[in-house]
Amino acid sequence: MDKNFLRQEIIRLKAEKNAVILAHYYQNEEIQEIADFIGDSLELSKKAQQTNADVIVFAGVHFMAETTKILNPNKKVLLPDWEAGCSLADGCNPEDFKVFKEQYPDHIIVTYINCSAEIKAMSDLVCTSANAKKIIGSIPEEQKIIFAPDENLGNYLKKETKRDLVLWKGSCVVHEAFSLDKLIEIYTKNPNAKIAAHPESESHILKVAHYIGSTSGIINFIKTDPAAVFIVATEAGILHELSKAVRDKTLIPAPSTEDNSCACSECAFMKMNTLEKLYLCLKNESPEMKISEELRIEALKPIERMLELS
Repeated sequence: MDKNFLRQEIIRLKAEKNAVILAHYYQNEEIQEIADFIGDSLELSKKAQQTNADVIVFAGVHFMAETTKILNPNKKVLLPDWEAGCSLADGCNPEDFKVFKEQYPDHIIVTYINCSAEIKAMSDLVCTSANAKKIIGSIPEEQKIIFAPDENLGNYLKKETKRDLVLWKGSCVVHEAFSLDKLIEIYTKNPNAKIAAHPESESHILKVAHYIGSTSGIINFIKTDPAAVFIVATEAGILHELSKAVRDKTLIPAPSTEDNSCACSECAFMKMNTLEKLYLCLKNESPEMKISEELRIEALKPIERMLELS
């Protein structure tokens, strides 16, 4: 379908249905351009709570739309592609996690927001990469903790908080794809550059980073730091909006081990959403995210505890 037609129809349908489009930073540029709000997953879910729209289209992945529905039970939440999953969320199966949890009965459970509603419902607290240190720090020192599902983020938190966390072995394929050799090669050519990395990256990448933080943290760091060149170790989609905000700075995506088209690390799940799927999802009001009220209430509890703390 013609992209101009799609854009016009999306704008028309948004007005007709009182809908808003939330786009994660990792979305294709054309989706970011038409979105009402661009951000990271929790920031967008909170934006959804503040809007008076009847319909929310979440251009992101499955667990993000699910979190939005947990926080907005009375709004219709749509996802352009139902199959847009997440290696991290998909790698933490509720049945397996229940067995894992039972091995540590005296531990409280902190889960990274990148997990399913079933996993959130088994948790005491939820965190994001931006507030994880604060959430862990709010727990009494003598209290034992399980952290799931991201092992790389867990190892980073162990180092930062000096807490002995029991970790679930999960990872994000995007953040594990960075090549240290290629990164050092680029850095050697740009010795004044600063490396900004997401804490879901492996420890050897984090060791060479000048800044470690969430997607929004990386963006703020690049906007405010005086350096002129930045090597960015997270999903390359964040460079689109960021490059507009820092036109005088050079942004280099950290190279991946794969010899892919952009030589950077892209999330195939995020890129499953297209302008055409966005249009069809608004037009047909499908696929729609639905969640049982019983599960929603249980999954909401640890999110509300996190929001109170942060």
